[in-house]
Amino acid sequence: MAAITAGMVAELRAKTDAPMMECKKALTEAEGDMVKAEEILRVKLGTKAGKAASRVTAEGVVASAIDGSVGAMIEVNCETDFVTKNDSFLALAQGAAKLIAQHNPADVAALGALAYEQDGFGPTLEDVRKGLVGKIGENMSFRRFKRFEGSALAGYLHGTRIGVVVEFDGDAVAAKDVAMHVAAMKPVALTSADVPAELIERERSVAAAKAAESGKPAEIVAKMVDGSVQKYLKEVSLFDQVFVKAADGKQTVAAHLKSANTTVKGFTLYVVGEGIEKKVDDFAAEVAAQVAAAKGA
Repeated sequence: MAAITAGMVAELRAKTDAPMMECKKALTEAEGDMVKAEEILRVKLGTKAGKAASRVTAEGVVASAIDGSVGAMIEVNCETDFVTKNDSFLALAQGAAKLIAQHNPADVAALGALAYEQDGFGPTLEDVRKGLVGKIGENMSFRRFKRFEGSALAGYLHGTRIGVVVEFDGDAVAAKDVAMHVAAMKPVALTSADVPAELIERERSVAAAKAAESGKPAEIVAKMVDGSVQKYLKEVSLFDQVFVKAADGKQTVAAHLKSANTTVKGFTLYVVGEGIEKKVDDFAAEVAAQVAAAKGA
């Protein structure tokens, strides 16, 4: 049997962040095989979760589950695009969406506490998440979700990165088309009256700064600002946007829905990683720092 040295234990701990004694036990069981010992720890402890938890999860997928007038949509994040194609990760996201639709959890913590088993992990969704973090070696997180009930629902997923759910009354095909439109044009509200005040003020501020540079009289500048804001409201309001499938290139979403005798009550749009600050590694700076450290030593 291979001798288990302190260096081997330290190396395994650095890779997995597992407790020192657990590393030694795993190496002993694996007869000194580092790769096998790491796999043993992943199975036993879901290791790597400790270190992975501090890493940014800006990649991921959007998953949805719709059954009649009940449905859910969730964004599940990971660290790299590579994992978004992993079958186990995709199954986790889809399983979470179904749990939300079925059980209506209050928040992410409540979602994680729901009964769920996958890939030999369980008995809760959170246990499965931790197990997959250890197995795959990347951090994963349930970022946000929404449950829908009461209205007819139309869902659309553009690949796995953009998801839309539309609540409607009327024609399902027309509602599906609107869901596709939302994914493409990304409106922020149904109507101009629904656009958040902070977005309007931000646009007004930008327009005012641009108009002031024109050197025109104050009353003209004021009209220029108002015109810019009104243009912005039409561009970001779903009903005012030109429908992406409009044959004449002019028909608005509102006109399209009216022609289909369909009413859209609301929509939810998820774009993976939206609002998450991604870490950008400066490789040159990292190498320079290592060289400087080596010279100092």
